[in-house]
Amino acid sequence: MTLGIDEAGRGCLAGSLFVAGVACSEKTALEFLKMGLKDSKKLSPKKRFFLEDKIKTHGEVGFFVVKKSANEIDSLGLGACLKLAIQEILENGCSLANEIKIDGNTAFGLDKRYPNIQTIIKGDETIAQIAMASVLAKAFKDREMLKLHALFKEYGWDKNCGYGT
Repeated sequence: MTLGIDEAGRGCLAGSLFVAGVACSEKTALEFLKMGLKDSKKLSPKKRFFLEDKIKTHGEVGFFVVKKSANEIDSLGLGACLKLAIQEILENGCSLANEIKIDGNTAFGLDKRYPNIQTIIKGDETIAQIAMASVLAKAFKDREMLKLHALFKEYGWDKNCGYGT
């Protein structure tokens, strides 16, 4: 079983950082690829929310999502928040997995404690479990930004989700 980890909100100007971990077998991952799973940035919001629901309700999938608020990021720093979130996922989901794959190029030193961690640049494009984690993190981030948009319509967070573009 593989545990894939990815985040959403890293480059945002507003809102929280969400880090998700998804653990499942290759057989289950294949089911999601057949449903159209890919990197969350390449999915429509409708497809992302559809896949989020399928991931959360599938009996063979374990998942864990960690939220780090803007205040936590401002006080601790982005890198520290990412490390803490990944650590929390590992402490809650490691028993399920014999492989741990993190999107990106750093394990934040956690590979000393968890030697089976592998970092993969653009892993959300090549590893189904990372893509599943990407979908969960992005869906949580999008939902938060839609709620914030209701309070601050002038920023257009329903469209830009807190990103500067």
